[in-house]
Amino acid sequence: VEGTCKAIEISGMGGWALPGNLLGIYLPNIFFKDSATENSFGIYQNRNYSLPPEAFDNCLNIISSYSGNTEETVSSFEEVLEKKLPCVGIAAGGKVVEMCQSNNVPFVLMPPPEKILQPRMALACNFAAVFQVLANSGMIEEKKKEFEEAASKLKENSQSFEEQGKKIAEEVAGKTPVVYSSTRFKSLALIWKIMFNENAKTPAFWNFFPELNHNEMIGFTKPQGKFHLVVLRDKNTHPRNLKRFEITSGILKNYGFDSTIVDIPENGMLYRIFSTLQIGCWASYYLALKYEIDPTPVDMVEELKVALTK
Repeated sequence: VEGTCKAIEISGMGGWALPGNLLGIYLPNIFFKDSATENSFGIYQNRNYSLPPEAFDNCLNIISSYSGNTEETVSSFEEVLEKKLPCVGIAAGGKVVEMCQSNNVPFVLMPPPEKILQPRMALACNFAAVFQVLANSGMIEEKKKEFEEAASKLKENSQSFEEQGKKIAEEVAGKTPVVYSSTRFKSLALIWKIMFNENAKTPAFWNFFPELNHNEMIGFTKPQGKFHLVVLRDKNTHPRNLKRFEITSGILKNYGFDSTIVDIPENGMLYRIFSTLQIGCWASYYLALKYEIDPTPVDMVEELKVALTK
């Protein structure tokens, strides 16, 4: 596929499509200059049983499923193979690996389940795998040193992230978390929401500034439950957005809703992304403990899978 693709399509469900969201934050900071330049390319995600139109146009299809058996992803992979589209697999085993092997498709073999515990805990690993596939294909520049430096800083500050997460859980407990961010980091708000869902087993919602000021905030006029705002604040965002963070928190405070401000750490974009996600992961973990629930299993998802086989 080297040198032939002008876009990537990640076919995956749940957390296994999320590297596309993170690439959308990280890549423009380094590689994207203008949509007309040689080095720019589209990043698409497919969370369905069949391929969207962009998958057929000079596109590298990345088939991403931890188990390798996700039915929507396997269905899309079958279409990729039928149409003979450029593709790469990422999985720990299952049908995706079998299909790659039998069709001579390159694939990345992820760590086994005993190393990961839950697929959602492999987001950083999955992101790195997708990034390396793109680097190996000549679509982006290699950044191994930057990845290593970010990993070292993350490890160095892990205790601080845990403490922040524990404090957030104390403030959110008993309420529905609503996670807000600037437009640039809206995918981090989405992933925080997902972590609250999967780890703390509780509803959560997300949105981003300035769009939410034009619609969602009005919904708090007559709320039907208890909510707590968690604002992921990027101090480098537009000054008007920073003002919106403060004013919105103040207005909603008058309606009975408290806010927790989480400043996105500085020190390089990779570090900013994954430090913020670590804080969210700890927050959802400690919220699960507050609710006296095991954060690991996702029983409702397993129940659904069994029902779909009948």
